Amino acid sequence: MGYVVVFQPSGRRGIVDEGKTLLAAARELGVDIESPCGGAHSCGKCKVKIEEGFFEKIGIESKASNLSPLTDAEKEKLGDYELADNYRLACCAEVRGNVLVYLPDESRGARQVIRKAGKHREIAVEPAVGSYYIEMAPATLEDQTDDFTRIRNAVAEKYGLKGIEHIDYPVVPGISQTVRAADWKVTAAVWKGKEIIDVFPGMKENLWGIAVDVGSTSVAAYLCNLRTGESPTVKSMMNPQITYGEDILSRITYALRNEGGLEKLSKAIIKGINFLVQAVTEEAGLSPREIVDMVLVGNTAMHHLFLAINPEYIGRVPFIPALKQGVDFKARDLGININKGAYIHWLPIEAGFIGADNVAALIAEEPYNQDQMVLLIDIGTNGEIVFGNREKLFSASCATGPALEGAQITFGMRAAPGAVEAVRIDPRTKEPEFKVIGQDDWFKKGDEPLAKGICGSGIIDAIAEMFKAGIIDSSGRINKEIDSPRIRKGVDGKMEYVLCYADETAMRNDITVTQGDVRAVQLAKAAMYCGAEYLIEKYGGKKPEKIVLAGAFGSYINKENAMVIGMIPDCNLENVYAVGNAAGDGAKLALLSMKKRQEAEEVARRVQFIETAAEPDYQTRFARALSLPHKSHEFPNLKHIFFGEGYNKSCI
Repeated sequence: MGYVVVFQPSGRRGIVDEGKTLLAAARELGVDIESPCGGAHSCGKCKVKIEEGFFEKIGIESKASNLSPLTDAEKEKLGDYELADNYRLACCAEVRGNVLVYLPDESRGARQVIRKAGKHREIAVEPAVGSYYIEMAPATLEDQTDDFTRIRNAVAEKYGLKGIEHIDYPVVPGISQTVRAADWKVTAAVWKGKEIIDVFPGMKENLWGIAVDVGSTSVAAYLCNLRTGESPTVKSMMNPQITYGEDILSRITYALRNEGGLEKLSKAIIKGINFLVQAVTEEAGLSPREIVDMVLVGNTAMHHLFLAINPEYIGRVPFIPALKQGVDFKARDLGININKGAYIHWLPIEAGFIGADNVAALIAEEPYNQDQMVLLIDIGTNGEIVFGNREKLFSASCATGPALEGAQITFGMRAAPGAVEAVRIDPRTKEPEFKVIGQDDWFKKGDEPLAKGICGSGIIDAIAEMFKAGIIDSSGRINKEIDSPRIRKGVDGKMEYVLCYADETAMRNDITVTQGDVRAVQLAKAAMYCGAEYLIEKYGGKKPEKIVLAGAFGSYINKENAMVIGMIPDCNLENVYAVGNAAGDGAKLALLSMKKRQEAEEVARRVQFIETAAEPDYQTRFARALSLPHKSHEFPNLKHIFFGEGYNKSCI
């Protein structure tokens, strides 16, 4: 008898025989778990966490009791808090039922490749927290001014800052000792010119902030110098909420249907952010106290789940969020481990499924200051699209799902070493070439077989190349009449294409692209294309003159192949380009500039949100967009790549 075992955050899943250990299951499924002792129960490095509850997206009820009882080795190697939180050692725990297994960052053998780099953007530094060094006259019997007023007066006299009204409580207990020990020479950290949030002894030239992009799939933290604007360190990780659902709708469902679900989701992301705070501060040689400001961005669901706001109503018509404007909360109230007096600013959100990450991308790319018609697309589990220019802007959200990031694909995986990230197929022989993350060059016979699965950029390439080579037609159907050993029936009786033979993979299993995989990508790309189509029409039918691919994923997809499958509209390919993590860039800009925060408020209210799924002809348009690249739209900018013997010319 076999049971479903799902490993997160990689998303790998499979049927595992009863009695096999989780470590053996991981090896079968190509999931790398640290195990220096080789499974001898002695190192304690293969820690995993068992999540409990019903996971609707996966369709399983996961229980800690679906594993064998705790062993003595586990009781010795795991701490009390870990045992209480359903941690197990993968080498000891045997499968006896369906389980969802989360791998903590320290247990992952092959680290997820999370690409969160942006581009360099100039900004006039004007942060919310200012640093004010002052030298004060000591208190005397003749001068009975209290310490707070003395600091406030000195700052006003030296810098002309006369609006200080408050001092945060955590500063108060130690303020007298601080100023006297520093011989009355201190640096006041002042938030928005009105509240002293800390007092440092002596001259504190550099104060620091962290900008955090809370993505549905991954989270990135950017350390920024609030004086110079430099960002010397960035750290990223998989969003730990993935355990509870690969997409935002799954997480909302989990929060609503499981007792304490919302609290678990909130605590998971807060714990993840604290992990990143520790990572960036340790690398930079800083203490958490030196982090005096933080800006967060993310979609509306991430916003609500982070703040533990009931997400029920953003998932139900008319999709109204609890609040839209940018908000400031004390970091300590949210459990974020930075300076005790620091605030956390979450940028404004636009609508139910268009969040602060989209606003951040807007203030980074500034289409509202351009004459060209700009289509800005942030491709992810939840696709977000903006179209327009300085005259007007329209936005839409597209429930693309996780297929474009490797999930819901038979051999799909996230972008980690061993993932096929690029594919080429010879249109005459139908033979593929592939490139694997972790290898510098395309795979050649005789190379070490490292392939373990296919990530998002790889599956887009594979399907586009299959289409160009005529292996699939415009409907997405695999052509079973082609005489090639790579085109065959799978175990389910449906057609599939063999991308990697067993001897080319680390798992010694064929890696295939199935008919179901093609369909999953069609559904995702159709949702994105429909969103863009509606926005173009709402503006007045003007075609995009420039397509900007934002987000980490957008930086690594082949733009031609994205257009070939109809994920993006037709456009001059020279004007289609990636800008990296524009949301992260926007978060940094808002951290460093109060002007940008104000700009964010203005543009969030200016953009006109379109609920595409509510449009009366949405299903008709969606059906047309399922075709590759589209059932009725022309793509003249693709003609040049379809010339040559063997290529499929049906899309031009």
